Amino acid sequence: MGTQVVHVEVVGKDGPGLQKFYSDVFGWNLDTNNPGGYGMYRQDGGLTGGIGASNDGGPGHVTFYVSTDDAQGVLDRAVAAGGRVLMPLTEVAPETTVALFADPEGHVVGIM
Repeated sequence: MGTQVVHVEVVGKDGPGLQKFYSDVFGWNLDTNNPGGYGMYRQDGGLTGGIGASNDGGPGHVTFYVSTDDAQGVLDRAVAAGGRVLMPLTEVAPETTVALFADPEGHVVGIM
């Protein structure tokens, strides 16, 4: 089973401020041309990133997403190893299914 990090997300209280910060620090050109103004970054090789406001107005978080051919198997192994499922497999767009789990210390990891 091949896995690789395919997406990284940074969200917080000030989405535009975070977008400016990461653009200034790393020289990223963010595409915010979408209804929520979510800043999308695309890197050569397929890695994407998203920077914006947290949905709940909370302090925010950083989450990385891993692509896998066996998403349910990953969730099952995460639970068996002491983690917990936060969001079961959910279709968010055609051909895109995601899930979220927390490691034993509460760090959130997404799978696609």
